[in-house]
Amino acid sequence: MRKLLLYIIILTTGLIFLARVFYLQVIDTSLALRSQDNAIEINYDYPQRGYIYDRNGELMVSNQPSYDVMVIPRNLKPFDTLEFSKILNITPDELGKKLDKAKIYSPLLPSVIIPQLTKSEYAFLQEKMRKYEGFYIQKRSLRDYQVDHSANVLGYIAQVNKQIIKDNPYYISGDLIGRSGVESVYEELLRGVKGVKYIQKDRFNRDIGPYKDGIFDTLPEKGKDINITIDSKLQEYGEKLMQNKRGGIVALEPATGEILALVTAPSYDPSLLVGRKRSPNYTRLYYDSIARPLYDRGLLAEYPPGSPFKTLNALIALQEDVVSTEDEFYCNNGYSYGRGRRMGCHAHSSPVDMIPGISTSCNSYFANVYRRIIEKYPSPQEGIDAWKNHLSSFGLGQFMGNDLSTGRPGKVPDSDYYNKIYNYPTYKWYSTATLSNAIGQGEVLMTPIQLANMTATIANRGWYYTPHILKEIEGEPIKEDKFTVKNHTTIEPRHFEPVVEGMHQVYINGTARSLQVPGIEIAGKTGTAENFTKIDGKRVQLTDHSIFVAFAPVDNPKIALAVFVENGYWGSRYAGRIASLMVEKYIKGEITRTDMEKWILENSLEDEYAKPLSGEPFTINQ
Repeated sequence: MRKLLLYIIILTTGLIFLARVFYLQVIDTSLALRSQDNAIEINYDYPQRGYIYDRNGELMVSNQPSYDVMVIPRNLKPFDTLEFSKILNITPDELGKKLDKAKIYSPLLPSVIIPQLTKSEYAFLQEKMRKYEGFYIQKRSLRDYQVDHSANVLGYIAQVNKQIIKDNPYYISGDLIGRSGVESVYEELLRGVKGVKYIQKDRFNRDIGPYKDGIFDTLPEKGKDINITIDSKLQEYGEKLMQNKRGGIVALEPATGEILALVTAPSYDPSLLVGRKRSPNYTRLYYDSIARPLYDRGLLAEYPPGSPFKTLNALIALQEDVVSTEDEFYCNNGYSYGRGRRMGCHAHSSPVDMIPGISTSCNSYFANVYRRIIEKYPSPQEGIDAWKNHLSSFGLGQFMGNDLSTGRPGKVPDSDYYNKIYNYPTYKWYSTATLSNAIGQGEVLMTPIQLANMTATIANRGWYYTPHILKEIEGEPIKEDKFTVKNHTTIEPRHFEPVVEGMHQVYINGTARSLQVPGIEIAGKTGTAENFTKIDGKRVQLTDHSIFVAFAPVDNPKIALAVFVENGYWGSRYAGRIASLMVEKYIKGEITRTDMEKWILENSLEDEYAKPLSGEPFTINQ
């Protein structure tokens, strides 16, 4: 019996072994393909990259042909390096270095020698390439920008580096990839899929036809066309208004969270980062440490929000039931507190309740409101944390989960932050220690997109959709939950109406009454944020920032936006004018307030930025 069992085991093992050999040699040919690498040449057929359209179907980015001179080091035969260098318009030394680099990358795989030839260069080289075995020309697609704006939105494409190749086996040397903006975020949609052809070679390295009759060959798949949420005309107009200024504009559609405009200033023409001039142009833009055109201020710059932040303190106070809309506070050109400390305010009627408090932007009113919020609780720590919890529900202090390629979370301080600052419990601190938060001048920092989202949330009376840039893929609307599910704040909807009316009164008889647009009911809020930097270790005050938020129409709003102009003096001077013009441009499609437009286009802040102490105006050092 034992002998029989031994024979059965041996027979079974043999059958399993034979079955595996049969499978590997007859059925599964993948290993055969690998084993014949030395006789198989792999050629890639690169697809067209997907087109990018704006929300209205206007083409923003298409493609143009590009040609790379490639080499497979293993296939090289002796050639006249001096002659070939002249044809390529490089030195023999440069050619030698490129070939050495290609060999290090892989003797068997193609590497780029000269990228992105023009059509005329390609036509000239094509006739001569037959003399240089091992070299060939690879056709690819470069971007062809149909607009000269939106560079920060669209992004750019560039060659992959070693790390990308290591991390993602789809890419090989010479491939192009989205490196910023929409091109980066939606790279997998836009790039398509490369086609592959396996060509069999004989022992003399001559083509003898498709390997296995082409059963492993694949056709390229074009990248998907997408529509982004940007309104190209509004974006262009916003960039025009921000010429000779620094800052950002973010405009949203409140009903959807779609980004209508995402302006950073200064910016650049996206076509500068296309073709063989991309590298020197990028270097020039990157090392411009003064204007910083590659720095997206709409998403990255963290500013003190100034007076627009008062609207949130009003909402929190109503929700916490520490004030009513009728409660009045006196203002004698400011608010005095502590030992000789005073928060100044401009002249206006006094006393004021909530609606005129917002429309006149009374600092004294909001200092009282803020103290009531914090002092409602047994300790300032509990008060600050309750205050922060409300702010977080508006998307502050976080990235909000958008689909943008970059961003910063801003800052909303909590009790741990102030305990550390004031060395608690060794030293106690009270609400007055954080009183600057009442008017958006404290430790709170917000990006323009957060200001815009805050404004859209007020316009919606308490909810928002996560801001996003993708609208459609191949004509199909996006259906991701994070962009189609409402985010609700901790503030009850009924508390928003008096705040909305206060913002409406800003345009009627408040700080923006000179900025009214005929035929459009706008709600807004001016802001002037103090601007500090450090020079030789000393805190130095610079020209104030100009801030404005607005939405329109007041009922059933179509647009909400935030405008931030660095060193722009006060809210209605630059930011308010720009905001009103953007609203009118979007809703009417034309401008009737040509006086405001003329003023904005003719006035520049370049002299302000040229001052010796201009420093880093987009941050505040406390």
